[in-house]
Amino acid sequence: AVAGSTVELGCSARGDPAPQVQWHKEHGDLPWGRHEVDREHTLRLHAVTSADAGAYVCTAQSQLGTAAATTFLHV
Repeated sequence: AVAGSTVELGCSARGDPAPQVQWHKEHGDLPWGRHEVDREHTLRLHAVTSADAGAYVCTAQSQLGTAAATTFLHV
């Protein structure tokens, strides 16, 4: 990603019952005040900087179990 741009990271999680979805960054916090998660579980990072680079993990959890997926952001 280009520094200063907005990045969207998708996470597709479905089930019955619907899973709870959470995003976190490995080895750090999501950028405070510069991130949002929409109803489709897409994580948006605004005005990215080199400090935002790294691994982001989407975790879906329901009473049936937990699944996680990791994506890497390069700035």
